[in-house]
Amino acid sequence: MAIEMICLDTSVLIDFYRKKNKSKSFFYELTNRYQLFAVSAITAYEVYAGSSTVQDEFWDKFFQTISVLPFDNDINKTAIDIQRQLKRDRKQIEIPDLFIGATAIQHGLKLATLNTRHFERIVGLQIIKK
Repeated sequence: MAIEMICLDTSVLIDFYRKKNKSKSFFYELTNRYQLFAVSAITAYEVYAGSSTVQDEFWDKFFQTISVLPFDNDINKTAIDIQRQLKRDRKQIEIPDLFIGATAIQHGLKLATLNTRHFERIVGLQIIKK
C-alpha cells in the first residue's frame, strides 16, 4: 500500500509555528495520520515573505523535511481553469490560494488547511480540515 502525501496550506504552517506547544497544532495532528508532506512553492513564498530573518532558520529546517512542489505550466493551466469557473460562479478567491489549490489538484494530493472558506470553492479539491 502506497503512503499518501498531503499538501499543507500556509495556514497550517503558521499555526504550527505560532503554537508554543506544537502538539496542540493541526500539523502535529496530521503527523499522527500521515507520513509524507508537501507544500506548494507559493506556500513557501508566503511563509518566507511573512517571516523575519530570525524565523527563517526555523523555516529552512522545516522545508528540508518536506517536498516543495514547483509552480509549473501544468499547474498554471489548472489554475486558469479553476479561476474561470470561480469567476463564472462569482466565487473568486485570492490568487495565492488559487495557485495552492491548483498545485494540490495537479499532483493528486489532498490539501490540509485551516482556511476552508476559500478552498471549498475549488471543485475537485479534497480538503482535510481540523
